[in-house]
Amino acid sequence: MISKNQLKLLRALGQKKQRKALGLFLVQGEKNVLELASSTLTVKHVFATADFLEQNQATLERFECIEASLDDLTKASTLVSNNAAIAVVEIPTFEAPVAQGMMIALDGVQDPGNLGTIIRVADWYGIKHIVASQDCADPYNPKTISATMGSFGRVQVHQLDLPNYLEQASLPVYGAFLEGESVHKTEFAAEGILLMGSESHGIRAQAAAFVTDKITIPAFGGAESLNVAMATGIILDNMRRQHS
Repeated sequence: MISKNQLKLLRALGQKKQRKALGLFLVQGEKNVLELASSTLTVKHVFATADFLEQNQATLERFECIEASLDDLTKASTLVSNNAAIAVVEIPTFEAPVAQGMMIALDGVQDPGNLGTIIRVADWYGIKHIVASQDCADPYNPKTISATMGSFGRVQVHQLDLPNYLEQASLPVYGAFLEGESVHKTEFAAEGILLMGSESHGIRAQAAAFVTDKITIPAFGGAESLNVAMATGIILDNMRRQHS
């Protein structure tokens, strides 16, 4: 059974302030909780229904598991459905990555769902590091974690002084703009940083100063813009196609 204090903790971790103070975050939903078994993250507790624990006993054997009713889990969860399992996990500490290989940089992307989808896309294309401005969405927001569909354990998100990082990087920086060279014609280097801005403001001047190549996705219809996560996927596909 979930105790009142445990229920209070689970609810508190829905808030960024509490996640930061406690150094913990939530992983919710069956698939995401099971993904923890193959990650290096430190899991404090897994709260789950008896059926879920029984079905996944071998996968969860190294975790401290606490049986809970679906009703209690639903009360604690930020999800509308898929509440059979919730894990409390330590927020890992990473050093800023050396600028090498293929990376993603995000300037002011504030929607946690978009960030989570970008993490998932990065994982699909084998990208291990995302550097993000300090005002980007929290990578440990429950909505972000849910949108990654398990990729949160394989891709590291580093929130830092983005313009300073880009200035120090010795890689080409491909900035996505409405006006730039078509991604269909751009010759991408084997290593580089893809810089994406928010849907409302695009790439801001401080980060744009370090862009070496302005690129764009050519439009063939009447849509005004693309979702930032969708645009990231399209550009990454063009980058990877040249160096697969």
